[in-house]
Amino acid sequence: MSFARTFRQLCIGVIATLLVGTAGAAGEGAAQLGPYELVTKVAQDTLAALDAKRDEYKKDPSKVREVVDKHVLPHFDTRYAAQLVLAKHWRTATPEQRERFINAFYQTLLQNYGEALVEFTPDRLRILPFQGDPNAKVATVRSEVRRDNGQRVPVNYSLRRTPDGWKAYDVQIEGISYVKSFRTDFAAEIEQKGLEAVIKRLEEQVASGTVKKPTEKAAGA
Repeated sequence: MSFARTFRQLCIGVIATLLVGTAGAAGEGAAQLGPYELVTKVAQDTLAALDAKRDEYKKDPSKVREVVDKHVLPHFDTRYAAQLVLAKHWRTATPEQRERFINAFYQTLLQNYGEALVEFTPDRLRILPFQGDPNAKVATVRSEVRRDNGQRVPVNYSLRRTPDGWKAYDVQIEGISYVKSFRTDFAAEIEQKGLEAVIKRLEEQVASGTVKKPTEKAAGA
């Protein structure tokens, strides 16, 4: 199965929030949670919110953004993830270009995978016991996600300690890094056309509602 299809099955709508502009408040007590407890809380809260209005979200998948913004977004190191994706191009981008890239990319991912998130149910996810050092500056939380055919897929979350507590910045699906995959994909396009052209393409796709899946080129799909 291609990387792009795997991402769709595993609801990249949640992962998409890695690249949102400015994170909101982490919520009461969230800053004191360890990496394992934080990932567990985010997963439980998100799935509970989906279950509460699943029929409504199926009719209008765009409303899933409300769930993502409330339960997932505050717990990701969003700017750091965007910086990793753009790599050297982040350093040469203007502050305006950085914000536009982050917002446009986030919108494309939500448009592509919001519907997939609606189909994601609690029985598909299993968070594995934490094996890292809770006193370290970085940590990995492991999980498994069940595909439709019953196969269990390893999904690992990379987190780092920040002044506001633990925040995620990358996800690895079957050993393939979300950040690295998009970095490779966008780097090639930026080298050919320039960052401004890439940002405008994303913005135009969002405005037209005909967004292409940015993972498919990197996946070789």
